Amino acid sequence: MSQHNAVYGYVSLGSNMGDPLANVRFALKLLDEAEVLGVDAVSPVYWTEPQGMREQDWFANCVARLRVDASLSPEDLLDAVASVETGMGRVRTTHWGPRIIDIDILLLGDLEWNAPRLQIPHPRMCDRAFVLVPLMHLAPNILIRGLCPSQWLSRLRYSVEGDRILQE
Repeated sequence: MSQHNAVYGYVSLGSNMGDPLANVRFALKLLDEAEVLGVDAVSPVYWTEPQGMREQDWFANCVARLRVDASLSPEDLLDAVASVETGMGRVRTTHWGPRIIDIDILLLGDLEWNAPRLQIPHPRMCDRAFVLVPLMHLAPNILIRGLCPSQWLSRLRYSVEGDRILQE
């Protein structure tokens, strides 16, 4: 895919089953090998405590910047991401429960998209330190609903200790 026929998108990746770090790396490899996508950059991986359902293993989380073929619709991108999850054995059983891989579309250029299957920007990304901290490594000045990641983070109760993110 040529650079000028691409738009940049951001996805968050997380895993807390099996070997979470290996799962995230494998998902990145699969995304990079997809015909209509390419991984342009990846944040450091952080270990984060689960949100929602707390009684489970911590997650390995990161954010990746993707080159996305400009002809791809947001729903087609969602299908491509979902096929990576399914190919890795993701089964959706428990909401906010353990998962081998979870890939959420955060941003796609400056697109705002609101459909039953997909919302861009991701509706909960600005409440999640495990998304905003890694995103700052790749795009510290990107605007999400008018604010950059550090401005959203200033509204949260969280801490970063080495490669761990804790959030109240």
